[in-house]
Amino acid sequence: MHNPNDNSPSDNATPDRSHGHSHGHSHSHSHHHHGGDKEALKKAFILISTFMLVELGVGIWTNALVLLADAGHMFLDATALGLAWWAAYISERGYDQKLSYGYHRFQVLAAFVNGLTLVVLIVWISFEAIMRLFSPEAMLPLPALLVAIAGFVVNLIAFRWLHDTSGNTNIRSAALHVLGDLLGSTAAIAASLAVLMFGWLYADPILTLIIVVILSRGAYYVVKESAHILLEGVPEGVNLGDIKTTLTHEVSDVIQIHHVHAWGLTAEKPLLTLHALVNEGAKVQGVVEDIKRVLRNVYNIEHSTIQVEIGPCPDDHGEHNR
Repeated sequence: MHNPNDNSPSDNATPDRSHGHSHGHSHSHSHHHHGGDKEALKKAFILISTFMLVELGVGIWTNALVLLADAGHMFLDATALGLAWWAAYISERGYDQKLSYGYHRFQVLAAFVNGLTLVVLIVWISFEAIMRLFSPEAMLPLPALLVAIAGFVVNLIAFRWLHDTSGNTNIRSAALHVLGDLLGSTAAIAASLAVLMFGWLYADPILTLIIVVILSRGAYYVVKESAHILLEGVPEGVNLGDIKTTLTHEVSDVIQIHHVHAWGLTAEKPLLTLHALVNEGAKVQGVVEDIKRVLRNVYNIEHSTIQVEIGPCPDDHGEHNR
């Protein structure tokens, strides 16, 4: 069976001449924005991370569970910003003999580990909040309120920085995390005000549980998406059946497309290998270039390896084509 990850020179795949050109074009196009993107992500990461520690410390001091929950949400944001910054930085590094695809997967692995860490945090905060519903605990509302307001301002500043960048998928994802944390800061402000003005101690655990719901949703998607990528799952938006049909109809001389494998280095970097059965006398290089053009333009797949066949597939060994 053909190994979809084996793109070594000894592979019987047709030489990938067009890939070098398309990859170079993509890199030069995105390089223009990289400096500004990296700087915005770096500043936002440092700002959010620093304030997360402040919020954590004040949350423990004031006994405000809602601040600790919001600090947890800021941890999710800081992780998203840090990984986005790392992705912008690492994408400029090349591959080497040990990591032939480069270092992109590090961000996915880090996201998975951080997602699992958040699950543990969510369980602990939820337990504490439920305990406080049965037995409310006093908190210092004024310092908690001031820190919650400061947190709201910090998130607004970070969001503004990210809004003024190129707006690629990486940046948009990080900006959405910061936007979500504005809700957490709002809940912390509301809880502090309720205790300060009315002495209603239940506001802390109730609004904490609201933040936990927001946090759980974010953690779920982080773990789900990173696990899917680590398991070599088909990237979102890539339909293998649709690709087979489209290539068969759109590319002349293609009789059949089979042995299609798709996976992703990251959520934004899909990779694909396939076998194409073509007519005898077909111009093989032209067919490969046409297939790559369709994959690039229709499916946004920049990196593909095409094996062209005239006659039976050497990898089938009597198996049915997939």
